[in-house]
Amino acid sequence: MDSGEPRILALCCHYCAYAAADLAGSLRLQYPPNVRIIRLPCTGKVDIAYIMHAFEQGIDGVIVAGCLEGGCHFQEGNLRAKKRVGLAKEVLAEAGIEPERLEMFNLSSAQANTFAEIIEEMTERLKKLGPNPLRLALSNK
Repeated sequence: MDSGEPRILALCCHYCAYAAADLAGSLRLQYPPNVRIIRLPCTGKVDIAYIMHAFEQGIDGVIVAGCLEGGCHFQEGNLRAKKRVGLAKEVLAEAGIEPERLEMFNLSSAQANTFAEIIEEMTERLKKLGPNPLRLALSNK
């Protein structure tokens, strides 16, 4: 998959963001096809190591998408994920990678349009940033 489009990994919670992505598909909403979705039981499962590994493998951007704040099925999972995403952004900045390549979103299972808009927004943001510098380094090996 090297169409020149940015590669996006979306880590989505099962109950809200993944359901919104599924609904977007059922409604045949159009959004860029350059996103790969991994369904998690809860975004509280997201570890900084998963995010860093994605960037090391050449992913251009990572989306962490969880339930609305106050609506987590595991009470505080999305809040924990929010803190981890903040820390991961600091690590990215220390490594010389734009922290804007990583973003957390909160949405409900009924927000299919919002999910499609998030993918559009991240795709445009990543096009402006250009390819992940680590991907370029990997391709030169």
